[in-house]
Amino acid sequence: MAKKSKSAKKTKSAVKKIRRRPWTNEEYKTLKAHSKARTPVAKIAKELKRTPGALRQQALKLNIGLGHQR
Repeated sequence: MAKKSKSAKKTKSAVKKIRRRPWTNEEYKTLKAHSKARTPVAKIAKELKRTPGALRQQALKLNIGLGHQR
């Protein structure tokens, strides 16, 4: 009987597929409004159902500040 190696490949069903959704104009408006209100990034992330990293990347792209400023 052969032993399984420690680095056995995951089956296709076990691998989580990344699904990216495009940003809508409404989401951009919401992000800009939260930027002006200086809402914490975690709170915005929950509202928009996006990761904090995704929010920061879009804010950088739009050239707007996000979260607290030092």
